[in-house]
Formats: sequence, structure tokens, C-alpha cells
Amino acid sequence: MEFIIIVALVTAVLLLHRPLSALFNKLYISRQQHKFIECETFYHSVVSKYIRYYNRLPLEDQRKFLFRTFLFRKTRRFHYLEVKESAEMPILISAVAIQLTFGLDKFMLNYFNDIFVLKDDYHYGFYSRPFMGHVDQSGIYLSWDNFIKGITGQTPNCNVGLHEMGHALAYVTFITETEEDKHFKKEFKNFSKVARPIFATMQEGKRNLLGEYAAVNYHEFWAVSVETFFENPVCLKHELPELYQAMVSLLRQDPLQMRSGSGKTTFIFKSPRQEEGFKLNA
Repeated sequence: MEFIIIVALVTAVLLLHRPLSALFNKLYISRQQHKFIECETFYHSVVSKYIRYYNRLPLEDQRKFLFRTFLFRKTRRFHYLEVKESAEMPILISAVAIQLTFGLDKFMLNYFNDIFVLKDDYHYGFYSRPFMGHVDQSGIYLSWDNFIKGITGQTPNCNVGLHEMGHALAYVTFITETEEDKHFKKEFKNFSKVARPIFATMQEGKRNLLGEYAAVNYHEFWAVSVETFFENPVCLKHELPELYQAMVSLLRQDPLQMRSGSGKTTFIFKSPRQEEGFKLNA
């Protein structure tokens, strides 16, 4: 009799888990939306001042962008090392993460609870060269001076925020597998069919728009591709059109479509593919 009761309880839990989770999530989002309304104007003033990507979005997508930024900011612990904290910092860092993931269903990069903000270039581990940012199991690290230069366009083709969020997205998808966006994981294999041959020629000495650092390893090739896709889409599409289109399909957004001023959504939906996910290897 006890066995039957246990089986019944387990079955009930399994059957009710998904609808209960969906209900809880709906209630949570509703509650957060009410909180978001109170600070929406401030978020808009901060993001619109610095993030050009945001200013090119239609109004409906701008509100969605800000709400996602609010959710990302709310669930992170920000640590400031030798840099003076400001209210803008966590909002702008969160906004850059949302810029990268805006076309995806999963956008929270949930493995990373901690984000460390340093003042300028820093040294990490046994590496002799200075770092502008990095990602490891302890969190996401960013140098603020380099971050702000990237989002304000002072460093052409270089945006350390997008670069490190690119690493973080690959990390949660292929290493920790803690937040897998189904589309991104499946489509990455198709991206690599285009990207791997380009990366191979770069390691052989051929140079292109992506620059020498993209040839260090495949992780850096991916992160540099993310930077260039958003920071210099015109040249990327002209010089490496297949890579550009692969990025459009992978991230489900097209920066050049946004530049057209058409007001259309940035989402680009494709039919699901049947390939298995691809492991990102250096």
C-alpha cells in the first residue's frame, strides 16, 4: 500500500511540475513587471544615453529590452574593485548582456551570479599580458574604463562587454549547461560549419577584419565575431558575408535590418534544425 502511495505521489509531482513551474514563473514575471514600472524611466535614461543598439529598436522592443535588463540586473551581485560604484554601471553591463541575447528565449546567463567590475586593465593568473575582461567559474570580470570605451564607440570593432558576454553565453551553453537556449545550441553547429574554415585559415596566417586575436583559439574567434557583428556589421557582411549570415541565424537578429529604420522586429525566426548541439572546443 505504501509503495502505491509513493508511486502515486511521484507521478503527481512529475505531472504537475511543468504547469506549476509555468504558473510560478508567470506570477513572478507579473510581480517584477510592477516593480519595473517604478524604475523604467531611469533605466531608459541610462540605456538610451550609451547603448546605440537600444536606440534603434522599435518602442515595443525597447520596453522588452529594458525589462530583460531589469531582470538581469536584479539577479546579479556586482562587486567593485578599485573603482567607484555608480547606479549606471550594473544597468549598462546588464544591458550589454541583453543586447547579445535579445533574439534568444534564454537570456539570463544564469550560472553567473557574480560580476566583478575593475577600474582598468588587470593581471589574471600566470598570464603576463594585461586583461580587459575574462570569464571563469567564479564570475564575469570587466574593466570599466575599457567597457565604457566599447559602448561609446571609442574603440572601433572592440567592445569588451559584448566580448565577455559572448564567452559567458558559450560557457552556460556548452560548459556548465545550466541555461541552454535550444535554438542557440542547435544552430551553433551550423555557425561552426562556416566559422571553423575561416578560423583555420587565420591560424595559418591569413588576416581579415576580425584581427589577429581571433586566431588565438576558437573561443576567442567566437567572442571577437560577436563584437564585430554588432560593432561593424557593414564591413563584416561585405568581407565575410557567410559568417555574417551565420551570426544572424544563430542570434536571431540582424543589426543591418535595425539600421534600415524599417521599425521591424529584430527577431528572425527560422525553422528548427535536427542536428545535435555542438561542443565549443578551443
